[in-house]
Formats: sequence, C-alpha cells, structure tokens
Amino acid sequence: MKPTVTTLLALALAAGAATLQPAAAPAQTPAERHLRNIRQLTFGGENAEAYFSSDGARLIFQSTRDGNPCDQIFTMKIDGSDLKRVSTGTGRTTCGYYYPGGKDILFASTHKASGACPPKPSFERGYVWPIYDGYDIYRANPDGSNLRPLTTTPGYDAEATIAPDGTIAFTSVRDGDMEIYTMRADGTGVKRLTNNPGPDGGPFFSWDGKKIAYRGRPLAAGTEMTDYMALLKEHLWRPTKLELYVMDRDGSHNTKVTSLSAASFAPSWHPDMKRLIFATNVKDPQQRNFDVFLVNLDGSGLEQVTFNATFDGFPMFSPDGKHVVFASNRNAKAEGETNVFIAEWVD
Repeated sequence: MKPTVTTLLALALAAGAATLQPAAAPAQTPAERHLRNIRQLTFGGENAEAYFSSDGARLIFQSTRDGNPCDQIFTMKIDGSDLKRVSTGTGRTTCGYYYPGGKDILFASTHKASGACPPKPSFERGYVWPIYDGYDIYRANPDGSNLRPLTTTPGYDAEATIAPDGTIAFTSVRDGDMEIYTMRADGTGVKRLTNNPGPDGGPFFSWDGKKIAYRGRPLAAGTEMTDYMALLKEHLWRPTKLELYVMDRDGSHNTKVTSLSAASFAPSWHPDMKRLIFATNVKDPQQRNFDVFLVNLDGSGLEQVTFNATFDGFPMFSPDGKHVVFASNRNAKAEGETNVFIAEWVD
C-alpha cells in the first residue's frame, strides 16, 4: 500500500520498531556499487514515490510540505528544479504517474470526499493502515488543470501506473477485497485481474506493457483472514509480510517471484525486463530497515542495492536505464523526514 509518505514506513513499525531514527549514515556507502553520483532532490518534509515521465525529463511525486497538512502531488525536473504542485491542495493524494508522452498525469485523491485531510486511525486495533474509501483516481493536464475523475466507485481506488499504450493498472476494494484491476486511459473498460483473498496491490507494468509486477499475500481461511476482512470493512489494513508476483497484463500466468518471508513491496522493472527492483526488510533481523534489492523473475539472484541504515524504497529506473530514483531517510535532519534521491545506474 502507498497511502501516505508517513505510512510507507508502517511495515517497519509493524515488524516491531518503536521509532524510526534519522539517518546517521552518509548519503552513499562503498557497498552501493550500482549507484554513482547520488543526488538529493528534495530537502525536508515527507517526499516519496517519485516516478519518471516517459521522456525521463521530469518526476512526479507525493509530498507533505509548504504547510500542507497531508500529501499533495508535485512535479519537478530530474535535477530537482521547476517544482510545481499539480494536485488541488485539498484532501490527501497519493500515487502520481505520467501518461505516455507526458501530456497528462494521474493521481489518487480524497478531495471530492472532503477538502480536509482524512483522519488517521486510532491504535485501538493495533498498528493498522488506513485504506481511505474517499480515494478516487483522477486525470489532469501536466499542470493539474482540467482535472476529471477516472473512478467514481465507492471505496479505495489508488496505486495506479500506466502501460506504454495508456492502459492503467490500479488497486481497488470495489469488490470487497484489495485486488488489482486495469482500465483504459479514460477510465472505461475496467477489468479485474486478481482473485486472491488478501492484500494484492502496487501493480507496475513492464517496459513493454506485457506484464505486471505486484505485491501480495494470499490468505487462507483462519484467524489472519478473519482479522483482515473485518479490518477492511472498517477501511483499515494491518500490514504484514508480503511477497512479489508477476502476471501477464490480462491476469494470466500469475507467478510468485519471491519467498523471502519478509515485507517486500514497491516492485518495478529493470530495463532488461528479466529482473525486478523493489524494497524489502529481509536483511534486517529486526525487520526495521528497508533497502532496495534486485531479483530475477524466477526468484533467483537476490542482490542488495542500497545499504543505508534507514529506509530506502520505491525505486524506479529512468526509461533509458541510465538513472534510478528512490525515496530514503538518509541525510534526514529530523525523525520521519523522507526525501527523493536520484543516482546514475551502474549495472
């Protein structure tokens, strides 16, 4: 799930971390051999989920900054300049993405349900994530004008990414469970792809648009399933271990990629389309620290990319494969500060 920049760290907290401390490590460690010339693009606040435009010239991301009480969508050039807010400034937003060609963008927002930030859940049920039912997916011009809804179905609709032909993949609870769907670029032709009880989500198209990577946790009947479904009716989810999967764009040939028994999420594709890049806490015995990893589609060849002492996640390659962008707590000057970084990729 990707509801807010704050809750992207919830899996670490759910695994037992009392607090997440600011990064004390330098911006780059010698072990990060794939990353060269790491540059910090944002400074302060909570910034995450930065994704490239199809020409590789701009990034779209979510940020809590400039007095906004919760996440809004911004765009910027890949050097961090020309920063623009493109969402309404009301409600809460998440999961921005560029249409092919860069002439439109999309993002999820709760602003129609309420102009105020939706309330954070209490911890009476333990540590849970909000699955805000006010989220719908919107399409807009690159500057945020001409905003129009793509989804209007009651319940959570978010986590959208776009294939080269304009097909949109997204996560929805419209059928009573977290499942993955596709729709056309204009929001028509909705099709459900997954049918697994449990939290399927975070779909990401391969570069050729033929396959979708995602994270999930199939649940069997029992205590965990009962708890999951009861919370979902209250628009909540208790984060837990997640694995990565790949399927064809029509939902067929669904294959499990990882078996790490960890919280693995935010998969996207290496330029060779034979590997995924993603975030997981598998190497931390306390399951508090997330790093970026590579893995082959058959689950072999697991390779750690980042080695920072705090959160690194939401990686994406540039369309030309020369850069990778990711979110990190490294260099944080305050607890909870998350920033966007970009690096040259060395394969």
